[in-house]
Amino acid sequence: MKHAAYIRAGAALAAVTMGSLLCGLAAAQGVYRIVGPDGKVTFSDQPPPAAQAKPVAGASGGSTGAAPAGGNAALPFELRRVAGQFPVTLYTGKDCSPCNSGRNLLNSRGIPYVERTVTTPEDAAALTRLAGEPTVPVLTIGSQQIKGYSDVQWGQYLDAAGYPKQSQLPANYRRPQPEPLVAVQSAVPAAATQAAPPQASQGPATTSRPAEIPVQPPSGIRF
Repeated sequence: MKHAAYIRAGAALAAVTMGSLLCGLAAAQGVYRIVGPDGKVTFSDQPPPAAQAKPVAGASGGSTGAAPAGGNAALPFELRRVAGQFPVTLYTGKDCSPCNSGRNLLNSRGIPYVERTVTTPEDAAALTRLAGEPTVPVLTIGSQQIKGYSDVQWGQYLDAAGYPKQSQLPANYRRPQPEPLVAVQSAVPAAATQAAPPQASQGPATTSRPAEIPVQPPSGIRF
């Protein structure tokens, strides 16, 4: 009876641990530094209409299903599944020993992760919005934020998420290069080139219409 009780208690503890991963603090979203036409700088988690760049912050929240970059398609199935469900993002700074220790831990365990650097005042302001304070390192695992480095704590959360203790990365795996936390995008497109002056009319204008081609719907489909 005691053995069965221990099993039920262990299962409940595992469920609580996994629940904390899913229901933790709100995860970091992509952040853009937008410079308006009047020179005013604003921050947003949505890119400006004219920008084609992708968000640069770590994957989490609504993008927990996104696969990390850097050859994730070549990962073993189970590791790819875990990385897609609980993507890992590491926020680091310059001359940061705890950041180096955290990076070494992730590398030694073969964790596929993306790294975002905090080096400018804009980066620090964005990190404050995301984590509540501009302190590095910050690790996100799915929707869970872990502030500061602790090999024991980081290991426990990685274990709870289902990451293997030993590296399973293929030999040809290449980690994505670290990128700044804040991407700078202009809110207005570049000025259009000046149009050529209109030429004098040579006669009455005629309007040509393209030939109308009847459209045949695919077989079996009716509009």
